[in-house]
Amino acid sequence: MEMVGVAFQAVGKVFYYPVGPVRYQAGEAVVAETARGLELGRVVGVLDVPLEAAGEIKASIHRRVTRDDLTLHFRNRLRAAEALRVARDRVAHHGLPMKLLGSEYTLDGNRIIFYFSAEGRVDFRELVRDLASHLRRRIELHQVGARDRAKSSGGIGPCGRECCCSSWLREFSPVSIKMTKEQGLSLNPTKISGSCGRLMCCLRYEYETYRQLRREMPPIGATLRLPEGNVRVVAQHLARYTLTVTHEQLGTFEVPAGRSLVGEAELCPSCHSPVCAVEPELEDLLEPSEESTPSQESTPSREASVEGARKKRPRRR
Repeated sequence: MEMVGVAFQAVGKVFYYPVGPVRYQAGEAVVAETARGLELGRVVGVLDVPLEAAGEIKASIHRRVTRDDLTLHFRNRLRAAEALRVARDRVAHHGLPMKLLGSEYTLDGNRIIFYFSAEGRVDFRELVRDLASHLRRRIELHQVGARDRAKSSGGIGPCGRECCCSSWLREFSPVSIKMTKEQGLSLNPTKISGSCGRLMCCLRYEYETYRQLRREMPPIGATLRLPEGNVRVVAQHLARYTLTVTHEQLGTFEVPAGRSLVGEAELCPSCHSPVCAVEPELEDLLEPSEESTPSQESTPSREASVEGARKKRPRRR
């Protein structure tokens, strides 16, 4: 089903709307209907979304953004900053264990949404009544988790780049400690945790690749047959695609994981190392064919050529 994807924040979740008679291009600013009212968003693109993922569609895109919409939007941003200052004063007045992160108005200005973080549940009913009497608007308070808090505040990750959640990652995916073990990373919390205090989102990016590599390689403890004899796998190096094996006489050494592990190879009598066979493609280059090698019968001798030239030379009168 062809849908128009609209994001209402710079790096926020994408909401899908049915394609109407008006065609929208990626990057256009539009006014769309949401559960909170009319909001200003930006078209991400026209996507082919499965009907199950799109869900039940009840809202629609009203129009492209006009100059009046932009004026109202920037005015609401100034009003939201002032409302956030008032809300922080009232939170301190009531002594609530919560931290306000941001606020925003809907486009029509009838509703204010505050985002806050807290360790547990907070009873903010008295705060809502107080804010409603001061701001004369409908008040909504949304509690966000540690990851959403880091997304709104931004920061620099251990890699030295801006956090993925605040730069390009629109939705969070579950990350588990199993992904860390699968990739052979250190379980030190300071090395695998992001600025939010949770497991880093980037642990999921290469998880499937490491799973595929581990399935292709022999497991640790397996016994393999090499030209040097039977060996036992003691370690896997997924990044190098090699195995560390141990031999009763040769000790521990590293071999490529793609090496032929079954069958006997011819050993060199001097150094007792496997002798590489000549590839079939190179045999034709090393052994010249009979057609390209001229035979002695077909090649005339120098004496016969000279004698033929004397017979053909004309006599002088």
